[in-house]
Amino acid sequence: MPGRTALKWIYAALAALAALLATVPAEAAGAGLVGTPIATCVSPVRPGDTATAMLRADARYDCVRDQESFGAGDYWVRSAPLSTRAATVRTASVWQDDATLYIAYADGVVLRQRMDGHDATHAIRLGAIFERTLPQRAAPVTRLLWHVRGSMNLRGIVIAPRLATEAQSAASDLLLGALYSAFGGLSLSLLVYNFALWGALRHRFQLAYCVLVAGMMLYAFSSSGAMAWVFSGLENNERLRINYVMVSVSTISVLAFARSFFEPAVFRGWVAWATDLAMAALGIAATAFAVLAPWHFHLLDRIHAISFVIAIAVVPVILWSAWRERSNYLWLFVVSWAAPIVLAGMRVAENFHVIAWSFLLDNSTLLSMTAEALLSSLAIAYRFRLIAIERDDARARASAAWQLADADPLTGLLNRRGFLRAAVGRAQPHLLVLADIDHFKLVNDALGHDGGDEVLRIIARALRAAAPPDALVARLGGEEFAVLVPERRGDVAAEVLARVRRERMPFDLTVTVSLGTCAGPIASEQDWKALYRNADQALYAAKAAGRDRVRHAAGPLAA
Repeated sequence: MPGRTALKWIYAALAALAALLATVPAEAAGAGLVGTPIATCVSPVRPGDTATAMLRADARYDCVRDQESFGAGDYWVRSAPLSTRAATVRTASVWQDDATLYIAYADGVVLRQRMDGHDATHAIRLGAIFERTLPQRAAPVTRLLWHVRGSMNLRGIVIAPRLATEAQSAASDLLLGALYSAFGGLSLSLLVYNFALWGALRHRFQLAYCVLVAGMMLYAFSSSGAMAWVFSGLENNERLRINYVMVSVSTISVLAFARSFFEPAVFRGWVAWATDLAMAALGIAATAFAVLAPWHFHLLDRIHAISFVIAIAVVPVILWSAWRERSNYLWLFVVSWAAPIVLAGMRVAENFHVIAWSFLLDNSTLLSMTAEALLSSLAIAYRFRLIAIERDDARARASAAWQLADADPLTGLLNRRGFLRAAVGRAQPHLLVLADIDHFKLVNDALGHDGGDEVLRIIARALRAAAPPDALVARLGGEEFAVLVPERRGDVAAEVLARVRRERMPFDLTVTVSLGTCAGPIASEQDWKALYRNADQALYAAKAAGRDRVRHAAGPLAA
């Protein structure tokens, strides 16, 4: 997929999904929570307020304004009139000092449940949902009243309250538990597998991918609420602090993985600077929030969100650079980054109150992280495939270069260097046949050098045709050729001589060869010299006897 088209699809998907969620009514924002939604009204706390009075003070409450418009502070949040025997009340996790729930019954009894930071940790369910059990009495519950102190009110004071049965609560935990367990198992297997591969192959991008997967696992661990189950002494606000840090660490690890995975040319110059800026912004914003919150909480949260705007803005820059450099991995990253980019953009839009809070969007990171982990794993597999292709191609080029270095360019036979490389070291007896063209200078004088070269090629074809398949055939230099075969029955030299006599030469010129042979081992350089010297003497004996014939040596001479 071309880079520009891919970027257009990313922007189009981001705009479409943002527009879709922007049209979701506020009362449907908590559609991901189980149970029956509760309508609420808000009133700031005033000195002297009591729960009894606030249960009845209708004029004090604002039921129209969005909760986040009230800003940070202490609030009363009252439900609409109820008549329910629901077992639990569920709300989304928020940053607050404590929240006391007053439960009013039809018989006039009001029960009180206080929840500070430690209580919130014990009350949290999967999906980062606060769940409180409503004591069952003969009379139904008619009203719920929250007294919230120290609410940062980023996205609401009491978000998406719902009444649920125990069965609904258990079903929610079961479903989310299955999803998070599946993601955890997938991530753990990918982490172990790729870390083991890194130990064997030592590619830098493998280690970066392991860091990426580990970061996503830790973020899911903190954002799901499971961290509170494991560390029961951890206050919920501290869990949220860790969650802010881990989402930044995960995003930094994604950019680091991209930087190590793409070709170096993609991150040259200002693209590298822009990526470094985005990673630094994420790190600084997360560190500032972790150290300073709740001091200037809204400002720190806004800086944290802006760091993600910078990171999202860098992604098209990276993809554009990858397209410009014709990266082999561009299409993989477009596919694997599409969901995280779109959902991250929507989360940022939620931060800036462009779209309403949604439980589904708040937990969409699980989907995007799963897609990222799986598709990035496919990207790594594809990278290994390209590495294997490059390795095989390099081997083929090296082999071709080696063959060219060992081959005679005119005839295609082995040259002396290649022949000796292949021949020396054979301990078993071999037959060496040396062939020399008779009166080759006269051939060159008669046909010219081009005609002489054609004669050399014809002789080379004759030698290859007459020699056994396992023979080494070489042009040792000039008009001298050699054939080396394992010692066997049959007269290879006679077959070569007969084949040359049958060949048709340019202008029907008669060309003959003289051959000398010798059998013996070639275990060492000394053996070769002895074998060659004896075969060469046999060759000269053939020439002395009248040429166009074969002479055989009895055995190698001593070196």
